[in-house]
Amino acid sequence: MRILGIETSCDETGVAIYDSEKGILANFLHSQIATHAEYGGVVPELAARDHIRKLLPLIRESLEYAHLNKQDIDAVAYTAGPGLIGALLVGASVGRSLAWAWNIPAIPIHHMEGHLLSPMLESDPPDLPFCALLVSGGHTLLIAVEKIGKYHVLGESLDDAAGEAFDKTAKLLGLTYPGGPALAKLAEVGNSHRFYFPRPMLDRPDLDFSFSGLKTYALNTFKKYGIEAASDIACAFQDSVVDVLVSKSCRAIQHTGYENLIVAGGVSANQALRNQFSVISKKMKIKVYYPRLDFCTDNGAMIAFAGYQSLISGRKTDPNFKVRSKWSLSDLYLI
Repeated sequence: MRILGIETSCDETGVAIYDSEKGILANFLHSQIATHAEYGGVVPELAARDHIRKLLPLIRESLEYAHLNKQDIDAVAYTAGPGLIGALLVGASVGRSLAWAWNIPAIPIHHMEGHLLSPMLESDPPDLPFCALLVSGGHTLLIAVEKIGKYHVLGESLDDAAGEAFDKTAKLLGLTYPGGPALAKLAEVGNSHRFYFPRPMLDRPDLDFSFSGLKTYALNTFKKYGIEAASDIACAFQDSVVDVLVSKSCRAIQHTGYENLIVAGGVSANQALRNQFSVISKKMKIKVYYPRLDFCTDNGAMIAFAGYQSLISGRKTDPNFKVRSKWSLSDLYLI
């Protein structure tokens, strides 16, 4: 089976083709960084317009690269949420239209389920069941995965997601867009002993997160010490976020008794986070899995693969046209 995957939830247009026997046949991504850089963040209207311009050419390019035509595609999977409504509508309308024209199924996919399953595209995928830490610009989630399609949310961010906090803190430090990678790079030259930032909600027994107050703490420190302390502030901020993410993930592993943990989403590419998990995995004797770096950020491959898994599981989907800006994984079957 071959699934065409379409990802347009935010500021990256992703198209890929997944083959159930051969794996990824094509994977193309158009980033909108240059479009949004001058504004210091994503402008929803500009994002939607850019998806309109780029999506169909990327679909044609993917089919040509894989030496396929429309008769070779068995289903179209598209991101139905969560994300920016305008951006989601572009992918959903194109995906639904192609599926109708080609007389094949159209499969709405939860964006975070795509990230959740992305490590399973690697040559050494994790065994089920496992815990998952999903960290991106819009979401921070801890999930117990009993099997594909059966997810239990253990904890989530109550305000800013980890990636969002990275971006906002980078902006207040005067760093360029996108802020997260820029802050991580600046933190590499910072003095880790100069500042100690609080670890939000680490003293609570639950598995929820909160990073809004940490961002404010970084702002107040920056106002007090100025630009000369920027690298040290970046280092302290990153250390705090990493410590919280790793500590809560360890609690989730202990809570579930699972031996495998996957870490996915844009922030999973952060090297400091990976280094800390490497240390912890040896102490706890667990295995930690990541998607390849190309699949950490939004991409069509994860949507195509999630679409395949949805198709073979017989998951029922609503034939009506729906997208959601907010959509809990707990409500996965309600679209």
